[in-house]
Amino acid sequence: MRNIVILISGTGSNMRAIAAAAERDQWPERFGARVAAVISNRPEAKGLAWAREHGLETQVVDHRAYATREAFDEALARVIDGYEQPQEPALVVLAGFMRILTPGFVERYAGRLLNIHPSLLPAFPGLHTHQRVIAAGCRVAGATVHEVTAELDHGPILEQAAVPVLPCDTPEQLAARVLSQEHRIYPQAIAQWLRRHRAVAA
Repeated sequence: MRNIVILISGTGSNMRAIAAAAERDQWPERFGARVAAVISNRPEAKGLAWAREHGLETQVVDHRAYATREAFDEALARVIDGYEQPQEPALVVLAGFMRILTPGFVERYAGRLLNIHPSLLPAFPGLHTHQRVIAAGCRVAGATVHEVTAELDHGPILEQAAVPVLPCDTPEQLAARVLSQEHRIYPQAIAQWLRRHRAVAA
């Protein structure tokens, strides 16, 4: 059984969508995979309460307790590695995890570290995406699921969804429309990843 470990920093709406899809679509039976744990770098993250209420194991690795980014990433990796099994390394899913990961951490989980970004990458990497999209006069925005590499918001693209940018849009309105697509494509991309890697392992 491949364990999926989800990392969050806030409400975890994408985490909720992934967990719901895993249960609804029977990932353990279909792909030999389950959501094993939700880990946050913030003890106050609201998504932790939801995860516990729905029977998911939760852990906190508070980044404020570590003097360096490298020390935090090493501590986080030790917790993640506790969910690995000899023949089934954990899939690590970033779902609103608001930390820039060190190259060493990214290399450790290369090929099995996924992220979602609220733009049609490679356009608009980084922060304040929706504000920048509107300011640039774009007519289309969207979301991208990708494998994580050492370069911020890059890496092989697994799934994308586009939404129109309306003339009257505020960043908040556009963000809400993009988020609804994130909730759709992130579980879909993970399921495709699991299907592909299960076939390779077989």
